[in-house]
Amino acid sequence: MAKESLKAREVKRLKLVEKYAAKRAELKAKGDWEAIQKLPKNSSKVRLHNRCKITGRPKGYMRIFGISRINFREMALEGLIPGVTKASW
Repeated sequence: MAKESLKAREVKRLKLVEKYAAKRAELKAKGDWEAIQKLPKNSSKVRLHNRCKITGRPKGYMRIFGISRINFREMALEGLIPGVTKASW
C-alpha cells in the first residue's frame, strides 16, 4: 500500500495539470517557450504517473480499469468486475 502522501501528491499534480492546460496549449501554439518554462513544473502532463485507485500502487497499472493487476485479479476472481472471467482452454 502506497503512502498517503504519495497519493496526495499525484492528486495535487493532476489538479495543476488541469488548471494550466489551456494556458500551456496557448503558449505552445504561440511558440513562447520561455513563458512555458515559468509555469510550475508539476503543471506538465508528463509528470503525472498512473496509480491504482485502491492501493496507490504505481506499477502493474491497468488503464482500462484504473487499478493494479493484483487488485484486478482478486476482484475478477470474486466476480466484482462485470464481464471478466478466468480464461480456460
